[in-house]
Amino acid sequence: MNTITHWVKEHVSGIVSCVALAFIAQIIGKLFPQIGAALFAIFLGIILGNTVLNHPSFNKGVKFSESRLLEYSICLTGLTLNIRDVLSVRANGILFIALQMTATIFFAYLIGKKMRFHRKFALLMCAGNAVCGSSAIGSVAPILEADEKDKGISITIVNLTGTVLMITLPILTSFFYHHEVIPTSAMIGGTLQSIGQVIASAKLVSDGVVQYATIFKIIRIIFLVVVAFAFSKMNTQNHGRLFDKKCIKHSSQTTKKTKIGIPWFILVFFACCLFVTFIKVPHFLPLTAKTISNQFEIIALAGIGMRVKFADLIKEGPKAMMYGLSIGFSQIIIALLLIALFF
Repeated sequence: MNTITHWVKEHVSGIVSCVALAFIAQIIGKLFPQIGAALFAIFLGIILGNTVLNHPSFNKGVKFSESRLLEYSICLTGLTLNIRDVLSVRANGILFIALQMTATIFFAYLIGKKMRFHRKFALLMCAGNAVCGSSAIGSVAPILEADEKDKGISITIVNLTGTVLMITLPILTSFFYHHEVIPTSAMIGGTLQSIGQVIASAKLVSDGVVQYATIFKIIRIIFLVVVAFAFSKMNTQNHGRLFDKKCIKHSSQTTKKTKIGIPWFILVFFACCLFVTFIKVPHFLPLTAKTISNQFEIIALAGIGMRVKFADLIKEGPKAMMYGLSIGFSQIIIALLLIALFF
């Protein structure tokens, strides 16, 4: 009981703040439907999170809203899709993601090398941008034996870059694809850093794009296992070739201590998809799941906004931010070429 009370005390202020901002955003969104509640939730979060709500007491609750509620939302989305919807991206979609991730890692590493960032930091940036933001960085950091400073800076830069792209991509997809569902979803789901940013950006377009962009993003998250294995075979020291045979034995020993698996919410998502595919469910179940999922998403978007701190942007300096934005720009160019090829 004491544990529950302690958890509530630590989280309640942040959660209530996110819920309140989501509620206000939805009211404003109804007045300006052409903009929508999602963008208002993000902007309210950014503005208030850097002013009146900028206090450490909000941090844990905001993080819970931004991460856990989003994971619950993804689980519920599984109840609105059958397995045929998920497989509709076909082999083309999987190949697109594989090539997009590979090219992102290549260019992120190359840009980092040209800008004279050390190898471990560059590889953290590769993982964060190619796979799933801070979650990927947290997963591969032990494999690379990266220190906390590099981990913290890379997470900050990746999140800030993703925030810029989150707002920019709906504008670009409107120009290039007129918000056609599959290419727009491929661009958003294939490039944005965190799954929260994918949903936030897709929400600015349509619910259909939210569903398919989430599927593209889920494929990237599943590939985290492959990326982690590849990184375990790399020479993380600044000297020597990237794939140096001498480092394989040491890396293998490190990898044994670090288990990388598919996140629980991805497994639940697929379980829910299979459930509604093979079992006839009442009509209200997918509708209820969609309604709750949408509310969780708006609350999470307010949390995402609140976690964007201007102080972090100033602290990391122009060189690190230029590195992040250069990777983001390269991701967009790669995606434009691959989407033209596959879709």
